[in-house]
Amino acid sequence: MAAGFEREIKLRFAHAAGARAAAVAAGARLTRARRLQHDALLDTAEGLLRDRNSALRVRVEDGRATLTFKGPVQPSAMKFREEIETPVADAQALFALFDRLGFRVWFRYEKFREEYTLSGCVAAVDETPVGTFVELEGEEAAIEAAAAALGRTPNDFVLDSYRGLQVQRCTSLGLPVSDMVFTTERP
Repeated sequence: MAAGFEREIKLRFAHAAGARAAAVAAGARLTRARRLQHDALLDTAEGLLRDRNSALRVRVEDGRATLTFKGPVQPSAMKFREEIETPVADAQALFALFDRLGFRVWFRYEKFREEYTLSGCVAAVDETPVGTFVELEGEEAAIEAAAAALGRTPNDFVLDSYRGLQVQRCTSLGLPVSDMVFTTERP
C-alpha cells in the first residue's frame, strides 16, 4: 500500500507521436510500455465522496487491478491531494464487495498510457478520448523542470481530472455527460 500525497499536472499535446517525441527529446527514459487502462469511479447514490471532493477509483490494466482513494484537492499551483493506493487481487470481487456496501460505478474512463522518468518525476503519455496529454507527477521542482524540458510553462498546466475534461467536452458539444471511453479500439 502506498499512502501520501500526489502532486501532478497535465500538458496537452496535439497527438501521441508529438508527446512521445517531446519526452524523448527532453531526455525521458521509458519505464512502462503502452497499455490500456480501464478506470471506474465509485460512489454512493447520494454522492458521499463527490460531496467531499474525494474519489474512489478501481483501475484495471494488463489483468491487474489497483484501488485508489483520492482526497480533496488542496490549494496549490499544481493539483495536490491525498492519495492512498493498493493492489487488488480480484477486481470483480472488489466491485461486488463495493456494490454490497452501496458503492457503484458512476463514471468510467479509459486511456492508453506509457510511462517515462523525466527530471525526477513520472511523465505519462496518455492517449484519451478527449485528447493526448503528458501527465507529470512528482515533487513540485521536478514537475517544473520536466515541464520546462518539454518546452512548457505554468500557463500550460492543466489541473482538471479526466472526468472534468470529459464534462467540459460534452458541455461544449451540447451533449449529456457520458463515460470517457473509446468507441473503437485504437492502435
